Amino acid sequence: MEQSNPDTFVAEPTDRIKTDVLIIGAGSGGLSVAAGAVQMGAKVVMLEGHKMGGDCLNFGCVPSKALIAAGKQAHAMKTGEKLGVAPVMPTVDYAAAKDHVHDVIATIEPHDSQERFEGLGVKVIREFGRFISKTEVQAGSTVIEARRIVIATGSGPLVPPIPGIEEVEVHTNETIFDLRERPEHLIVVGGGPIGMEMAQAHIRLGSRVTVIEGQTAMGKDDPEMAAIVLEKLRAEGIEILEGTPAERISGADGQITVHTPNGDITGSHLLMAVGRKVNVEKLDLDKAGVEWSPRGVKVGPDLRSVTNKKVYAIGDAAGGLQFTHVAGYHAGVIIRSMLFGLPSKARTEHIPWATYTDPELAQIGLTEAEAKAKHGAALDVARFEFAGNDRAIAEGKTAGLIKVMVVKGRPVGASIVGAGAGEMIGLWAMAIANKLKMSAVAATVLPYPTMGEINKRAAGAYFSPKLFENPTVKRVVGFVQRWLP
Repeated sequence: MEQSNPDTFVAEPTDRIKTDVLIIGAGSGGLSVAAGAVQMGAKVVMLEGHKMGGDCLNFGCVPSKALIAAGKQAHAMKTGEKLGVAPVMPTVDYAAAKDHVHDVIATIEPHDSQERFEGLGVKVIREFGRFISKTEVQAGSTVIEARRIVIATGSGPLVPPIPGIEEVEVHTNETIFDLRERPEHLIVVGGGPIGMEMAQAHIRLGSRVTVIEGQTAMGKDDPEMAAIVLEKLRAEGIEILEGTPAERISGADGQITVHTPNGDITGSHLLMAVGRKVNVEKLDLDKAGVEWSPRGVKVGPDLRSVTNKKVYAIGDAAGGLQFTHVAGYHAGVIIRSMLFGLPSKARTEHIPWATYTDPELAQIGLTEAEAKAKHGAALDVARFEFAGNDRAIAEGKTAGLIKVMVVKGRPVGASIVGAGAGEMIGLWAMAIANKLKMSAVAATVLPYPTMGEINKRAAGAYFSPKLFENPTVKRVVGFVQRWLP
């Protein structure tokens, strides 16, 4: 969460604290560092001027998946005919669905609470902070001097300066989950993961939805995989307008028009989902001698500031991949360095991610295009369709595909689209993180029938040509059959 607010900043300190580790931001990464460091004997101070748990718990991963679950339940009631279940039109209580969202947050909240971390021994100060020197940060009336300082301030929604945008109510992921009245027609600006997840959740809960994307929807994903998702979203009734930038916005609350080169789109509500901005601008990093840009703090592979070795940045603040699980991973990397003085560097090739549309889309490592560009003729691509999996057939979830990019027997990337893709990518995350070969996946015995067998069948697809289309193998088998007693 953003960790500076000039309206609450007190210029004259009245209290001073010295500590081993100061963490700015109580989101996923900051909480992980705090819990690990304090339980291993370090003195830890944490600053959080907004909500404990950060964006993921309060405005991102958790509430979005809760709303997606509500939409999934409504959709299931309408789509059971092929399974012999008469479809019915669900009665959706949008406000009750939001109650479910907030109940989920409230259930998880104690794990990230101030009380829990104070119980562990962390000193939690509920103030925004900013640097006043290379080793000091002021938060309210308190100055904290620390041996090591961790910037874990995360990111927030980007609202671009589109002409007229200040004249209407604009929702982002920080406000949409507090909306109690179902949008009649939701206009989503941005065709990335957040925009597509919220578009599908809302159409399933009874809203009309139009997505406006200036370039290509789901443009950062493998185009073949993204096409499968987009086909399903359009089939559910979502209007997706690609190559359609928002040039101007007009109207009033309840009647908002987005003007584009391809025509005007008018709806009742507007959700902005065009990207994220890193929360570092108001930290006064220059006073700490920390080099930074709007993308985040400039860090080395060890996640230390390149210009102030006492300062670390993790998660979104480090300027790389913007995922909650990356922040948690970064926490482990810097704990090794800060507490034990051991060399530790962050990697990216083993980081998976997923978009939780239906079907889900998950990725780790290189896409097919990236792998071809990097490895050329050395690349093999193993493919398997969900339609060839018995469990997928039984459940009517055959729309899907897995592609595994393999170089010299080792996976260097995997793309999965289909039911449960976010769960299935875990096997390839383990394989790539531990530098396993495809033979390790092929040798794994999985229960039948499961969707997980799709992973093994992809490994089988890699080995099949090498076994069944290899003349040398056939000669050896023929020789053994003739001479084996």
